Amino acid sequence: MRALGFDCEVVELAQTTRTAAEAAAAIGCQVGQIAKSLVFRGKQSHRPILVIASGPNRVSEANLGELVGEAAERPDADYVRQRTGFAIGGVPPVGHLETLLTFVDEDLLRYEDIWAAAGNPHAVFKLSPSSLVRMTGGQVVAVK
Repeated sequence: MRALGFDCEVVELAQTTRTAAEAAAAIGCQVGQIAKSLVFRGKQSHRPILVIASGPNRVSEANLGELVGEAAERPDADYVRQRTGFAIGGVPPVGHLETLLTFVDEDLLRYEDIWAAAGNPHAVFKLSPSSLVRMTGGQVVAVK
């Protein structure tokens, strides 16, 4: 994050933050303030697609497919680690092994501060939604 010009403090928690509900409980924030990084794969191209969604939101794979021009699917854990360098449950919005096509859930923009995974299931960092959009270069969309 510092290499991108952002000075975000990583907070290590004793509790796991693998799910949005666990993260919100550990941090003491609303579930909607959790920016969960979900990796999808283009069904034909196999290219990785990152969706950073608000905690309670379920990503519509059909809508995502329309955005990327091909069907999108959830890959297995090995694919996520190979393409991002991180395990599911700790995937941050940046710092991946390769550049990911990125979409940011418009619902995250409702909050002054949001929290994102920082590389493992016990680490998070706080940032503003506008910083998230700038740092990822993500397109703001409706993900539901």
